[in-house]
Amino acid sequence: MMKKIIFILILFLVPLNIKALESYIVMDTASGRILASSNKDEKMLIASTTKIMTTIVALEHADTTSVICAKEEIKSVYGSMIYLDKGECMTLYDLLVGLMLRSGNDAAITIATNTLGYDKFINEMNETASRIGMKNTHFENPHGLDDETKNISTAYDLSLLMRYAMQNKIFKEITKTKKYTATSNLETHLWFNKNKLLTSYKFATGGKIGYTTKSGHIFVSSSSKANEDLIIVTMKDDDQFTTHKNLYEKYYKIYDKYKVLDRYTFLLSEDYYKDYHLYIKEDINVMLKKEELNKIDIKFELVKKKKINNSDVVGSAKIYVDGVYITETKIYALKNEKKTDSLFKRIKDLFSM
Repeated sequence: MMKKIIFILILFLVPLNIKALESYIVMDTASGRILASSNKDEKMLIASTTKIMTTIVALEHADTTSVICAKEEIKSVYGSMIYLDKGECMTLYDLLVGLMLRSGNDAAITIATNTLGYDKFINEMNETASRIGMKNTHFENPHGLDDETKNISTAYDLSLLMRYAMQNKIFKEITKTKKYTATSNLETHLWFNKNKLLTSYKFATGGKIGYTTKSGHIFVSSSSKANEDLIIVTMKDDDQFTTHKNLYEKYYKIYDKYKVLDRYTFLLSEDYYKDYHLYIKEDINVMLKKEELNKIDIKFELVKKKKINNSDVVGSAKIYVDGVYITETKIYALKNEKKTDSLFKRIKDLFSM
């Protein structure tokens, strides 16, 4: 009887702990659907989770094989470091690993200063944030230290950032790395990832922790279980690794991934485009509860263009669940021609371009 009482108490305590979080979000990586959240748009200091953006900006604007040498800029930072010496040189890839695994503030300032130049790098961080829809985010530095300059964001915006970053193959490779050895011109460094979820939860695929006395504990993480991918962000949570593990397990049980649109079986007829085959380039997968399967609505929005070239975008397919917008994909046009090649082959050739 006592065991039953304890079990019941645990069941009630888990939801209470989740509700007590000041700000959090659980996102379906594939569709961007929000599965759960609280105060997801509350602006807060984000500490070293900043470095997700630092990494992606560097990856998109510099060669990872280029060699970068630390200069005077490393003296301007403190806190979490990879302990670069002035004049120490290593590849950008090594610096990015040190940035993500050990949260090196010296790596962050070195990368920003010696790739695009400090001011231009910060500008690009904000430009990227704007481009991917981070409407409540502003960056003033590449590391997250918040004594003199401050980086502000939200749980929702950070989930957008992680979702975007996980589309980059090199970022995915770095963020899941548990242990790494880097050799510079001066010494050999051995780094272990501070993201303990990678070793405590077998489905974890990456993430970034952050902490300052002003921000509290911030944690952005990702996981993949049975080909289902989720992203979780928690802000001001002292038990972040346990929280993320519990949230992952909870929402993997509640939701399953369903293919809503298949790029190979997609069929749409429209009189205006009767001489064209309309197609999509990607499958649309959405995490759904079983009872939501009959609540899916797909709305096709087409633009009547007078002049159309093959592979032109002519509209979009928008997915709604129970009246709530989830995601969308572009619709393309392909001219119907009498050729020996099958339509299927021509579409497949377009995907491989």
